Amino acid sequence: MSSGYLSFIRANAPFLATGALLSFLSSFGQTYFIAIFGGEIRVTFALSHGDWGMIYMIGTGASAICMVFAGGLADRFRVRTLGVTVLILLALSCLAMALNTSAALLVIVIFALRFTGQGMTSHVAVVAMARWFVATRGRALAIAALGFMFGEATMPLFMVWLKSYFNWRDLWVCFAIFTLLMIPVLRFLLRLERTPQSVANEDQSFGLGQKHWTRAQALKNPVFWMMAPAVMSFSGFGTAFWFHQVHFAEIKGWSHLSLVSVFPLGTGMLALSTVLFGWAIDRFGVIKLLPYYLIPYILAFILHWYAPSLIWTALAVILMGFSGGGQATLLNACWATFYGTKNLGSIKAAATALMVLGSALGPGISGWLIDTDVPYETQMLGYAAVFCIAAVMLLYPVRVAAKALSDTP
Repeated sequence: MSSGYLSFIRANAPFLATGALLSFLSSFGQTYFIAIFGGEIRVTFALSHGDWGMIYMIGTGASAICMVFAGGLADRFRVRTLGVTVLILLALSCLAMALNTSAALLVIVIFALRFTGQGMTSHVAVVAMARWFVATRGRALAIAALGFMFGEATMPLFMVWLKSYFNWRDLWVCFAIFTLLMIPVLRFLLRLERTPQSVANEDQSFGLGQKHWTRAQALKNPVFWMMAPAVMSFSGFGTAFWFHQVHFAEIKGWSHLSLVSVFPLGTGMLALSTVLFGWAIDRFGVIKLLPYYLIPYILAFILHWYAPSLIWTALAVILMGFSGGGQATLLNACWATFYGTKNLGSIKAAATALMVLGSALGPGISGWLIDTDVPYETQMLGYAAVFCIAAVMLLYPVRVAAKALSDTP
């Protein structure tokens, strides 16, 4: 497997690097990153946990709505055009966070960061990988997702350390500058007018029923909506955990730095499981793997609830990382497998909107529950129960897809 991965990477390095770079840059709009500055933001704008969660929910929810319409741009524009535009907007969003002095305008800043970062930057990366690669789609998605993982592994500890030396607003100015500096790198990677090796004609990559589905057809298909709880709960409650990491450390009696010190363990497992899931998708197909990837997440949140010491939370974070490998590869491969690649940008945009909506609801609801004296640890058991339901619901698309594939001549 190692030699196969290495030869695959060498043959398609510029395109895989493009996906990884965009994935990494999306970090500036990801919850785990914004939450690092949650304490400073709450103090600066005099916000309670519920206030901050509500602002985050409204801004993220608005970005989810915009993703439904903007996501289809990935079907119309090349990555080197759309990607550059999105990165410019992401840099401006980082600058807005640095300069904003109004709590009311914070909603707009969060919207901008979430839409350009978590939304469009990651969307462009995933759609490019799923469209460019067919036979090796799983591996391509896995390698591109390493950009996410590198950000998760390095950013929390590094940023918490930097905050002890620099003002948090100055750091956001640096993020804006860094994003702009990466634009020439992106253009360099995509300077050649050719398609990646191992990619088939996109018209040959059909979905179920040997056809290319439109977004309207996909949204009328029960398979899409039976997968929706997995998409929304994973982003929603995973986001809630990262978003309230400072509060979680406080109620457990740990320092914030101690808590984030175990995050790289989860990221390491995320990197390993993403590569394994990518290989397994190409080897066994998404259908056989889909029903199982949420199980570690169920166990993880039970452990977060229990966790009498940091070592238990470390184990939970590792389990979250294992499930994260499936989330990063399986679901993205599913949309191409179920619905084809011709309209993948529009269909994936609808799925991304659900994901972003989930990530909006999670922090908002959990923050409101904290303010209404529902213990955050107790909420973890509720999250685990929702994941159980979502995992059971995944059996329906698996059964439908397996039947459709068996009926295909």
